[in-house]
Amino acid sequence: MNKLDGISVFVQVNDSGSYAAAGRVLGVTASAIGKAIVRLEARMGIRLFHRNNRSIGLTPEGVVFLDHCRRIMAELASAEARLSSVHATPSGKLRVSAPVVSDRWNRVFLQFMARFPDIDLDVSYTNRIVDLVEEGYDVVLRIGPLQDSRLLTRRLGVFSLRLVAAPAYLERRGVPQTIEDLLGHACLRNRNVSSRRIDNWPLGPDKAHVNAGLSNKLVADHYAMLLMATLDGLGIACLPSFWADEHIESGALRPLLADQTANQRAVSAVWPGGPGFPVKLAAFVDFMAQNLPAMLR
Repeated sequence: MNKLDGISVFVQVNDSGSYAAAGRVLGVTASAIGKAIVRLEARMGIRLFHRNNRSIGLTPEGVVFLDHCRRIMAELASAEARLSSVHATPSGKLRVSAPVVSDRWNRVFLQFMARFPDIDLDVSYTNRIVDLVEEGYDVVLRIGPLQDSRLLTRRLGVFSLRLVAAPAYLERRGVPQTIEDLLGHACLRNRNVSSRRIDNWPLGPDKAHVNAGLSNKLVADHYAMLLMATLDGLGIACLPSFWADEHIESGALRPLLADQTANQRAVSAVWPGGPGFPVKLAAFVDFMAQNLPAMLR
C-alpha cells in the first residue's frame, strides 16, 4: 500500500472501531488492515493506536495525526471534485443546516441558487448542534469549535460579536466607558439553544465575573428578537457582526467598548467523511468560501 492507502486505512480503522469492521468496508481482511497499520506506525516511528483484545483507541499522537489525515483527504476529494466538475454540472438536492442568520447571510444562499440553477437547495435553520450523519444533511454551516471526528471541515470565514445600543437608549442611560459600567445597564441576552445557558459576552479576561453581574432585561434564543429590542432602545445587546453592522452603518445602532471587547468567531462547513466528494457539495463549499467572508466582515 502507498502512503495515501495507509492514511485511508488509518482513518477507516478509527471510524469503524476495529480492524475487522474496517476490512469489511475496504474489502480486505482484518489481517491486511493490521499489517497496513503496523507499516504506517513503523514508517512514522510512533504508535497510532492503543490495542487490546476488546478495544482499540487512538494514542495522543494518533489524535493529532487523524486531524491532519482528514484535512489531506478533504483536500484530495476537493481537488478530484473540481477536476471532475469540468465535465459535470452540479445538480440535485442539497440539504443544508445553517444557524439562524440575518438577511445578509441569506442573500449568499440566493446568489448560490442563481449561480447553480440545477441544484435544489433545502435549508434548515437551527442554532442547536445537529447530527448531520443521523439527520441526513449533506453539509452543515457551524459556528464555533468542531469536535466530531467523523466529519470533514473547511473554515469559511470569521466574524465578531459586537456590543451595540440605540442612540436613544444611550442618551437616556449614558454611554458605558468601561466594561464594569455595563453592570448598571439593561442587558439584552442570548440563550444558547443547545446548552440552554445564557451566552457570555466577550468582556476580557475577567469575563466570567462580569457576565455574572449583568442584568437580564430580556433573554431570547433568537437574534432577530434581540436586534428588534435593541433598535427600539430597550438596552444593550451583544450581536454577531452580520446582524449588527448594517444598522451601525446606518446610524441606527452605535458600537460600544470595541477596543475592550475584541473577539473572533469561526464559521465552518462540515460534511460527513467517506469516499467521494459530490460535485454539488464541492460547488456549495467553494461558493461559500468565496462569498461568505465578505458578508461576515
